[in-house]
Amino acid sequence: MEKDWVLVYSIGKLYRAELLKEILTENEIVCDIINKKGSAFPFGDVEVYVHKKDEAKSLELIKQFNA
Repeated sequence: MEKDWVLVYSIGKLYRAELLKEILTENEIVCDIINKKGSAFPFGDVEVYVHKKDEAKSLELIKQFNA
């Protein structure tokens, strides 16, 4: 990840991260997902990153997403 990206969400379920990515994209926030789960074992998290400038807006959308 480049230095201007920040982690805004981490979860064990890929589908939840994908849903969040859709919401962020619909709100004109560029984001990226990094899947840190192992292929052989279901351990690890899926992380969602956004540009630093979009962090505050992203966190507000995440609050609504988790409500």
